[in-house]
Amino acid sequence: MNPILKKLGYSILPRKSGQNVFKIVSSVREISNNYCLPQTHKILQDTCRKFSDEQLRPVAGKIDKEHLFPKEQIKQIGDLGLFGLTVPENEGGVGLDNLAYVTAMEEISRGCASCGTIMSVHCSLYINALQQFGNLEQKKKFLHPFINGERVGCFALSEPGNGSDAVAASTTATLSGDSWILNGTKAWVTNGYEAEAAVVFATTDKSKKHKGISCFIVPLPSEGLTRGKKEDKMGIRGSSTCNLILEDCRIPKENLLGKTGEGFKIAMMTLDSGRIGIAAQALGISQAALDCAIHYAAQRKAFGSSILNLQAIQLKLAEMEMRLEAARLLTYKAARLRDRGVNFTKEASLAKLAASEAATFVSHQAIQILGGMGYVTDMPAERHYRDGRITEIYAGTAEIQKLIITEKLIKEYGLES
Repeated sequence: MNPILKKLGYSILPRKSGQNVFKIVSSVREISNNYCLPQTHKILQDTCRKFSDEQLRPVAGKIDKEHLFPKEQIKQIGDLGLFGLTVPENEGGVGLDNLAYVTAMEEISRGCASCGTIMSVHCSLYINALQQFGNLEQKKKFLHPFINGERVGCFALSEPGNGSDAVAASTTATLSGDSWILNGTKAWVTNGYEAEAAVVFATTDKSKKHKGISCFIVPLPSEGLTRGKKEDKMGIRGSSTCNLILEDCRIPKENLLGKTGEGFKIAMMTLDSGRIGIAAQALGISQAALDCAIHYAAQRKAFGSSILNLQAIQLKLAEMEMRLEAARLLTYKAARLRDRGVNFTKEASLAKLAASEAATFVSHQAIQILGGMGYVTDMPAERHYRDGRITEIYAGTAEIQKLIITEKLIKEYGLES
């Protein structure tokens, strides 16, 4: 780790000559949930919160209403070094841990959930897959240029007909001389329109089922690859979502990520990490909704005083805070387990399930507290609800998380058949 980071704290400043620059600062604002974070992470949290308040929150509504890809804000996030938080310093990154990533992700998502989604897919799925399974040449070409905010990547696993059943992938990859030829359609690809590279999963040997799936790095654009229409989504509308249509798409043989037949393992390991990122995103949305509800309740007058004094409102706020804090602790635990190098599959699913359900609950209750004002776009409460809803769906639905948790639980009790 950079020796500066071993001191009391740091603030990430814009890059100079392509380098991350850190400056020792003192935290100017206490954050209620920082009690269980190391000191450096507290300062990172405060830095990201300041950036989020100043640069993201003021434009989040416009990004949502106009379906704008936040190119300028994504570049700023890259300049801060946040896309390379967990990438080792010798590969151009910051070299921090997954707990630091969770801390940053929550604050970015609190300011703008669209930016959080773009960052989550890019870092948790694309960058993480390259970091874990890429060779030196692949990292040089497809990872190192993708951590400064100028380029983003995407992750193409789902298909129109398979959803959560990744083994049923109908996209195929056939080796032809020095090339792989890919055919099929990948669906629900976040960052699909802006990405300059995609991690794509395809079947190379159908007879081997999940052991016959392989993983590939596909540059965008590539001959034989077209993008489908942009989906008109309920929320996170600043991020693009589309199909990637592969018709005799030819890529170099060396673009195979990992080994032939390792695709399913790569997908599952990457999704485990991705679920921690989604949990952190959901925490940010929940916190934004709670902030909105409390500020409004403090100002809104009814029956002679602020509605914050009404017991009905207080009971709602207590339930919102309890669910948010419980989900936050589960998310921190999952990140810490991953940092220790131990199995964290169950904990990632627990965090993702709790945080996503908290996002839906907290944002729903925020609208209820705001009443009519919660239902109109003059206030951000309805956007938080729309943004939060997807966290129960992508990277594995809530129902899939429950199945994963139960499967691991049964094994822990030694009851597997």
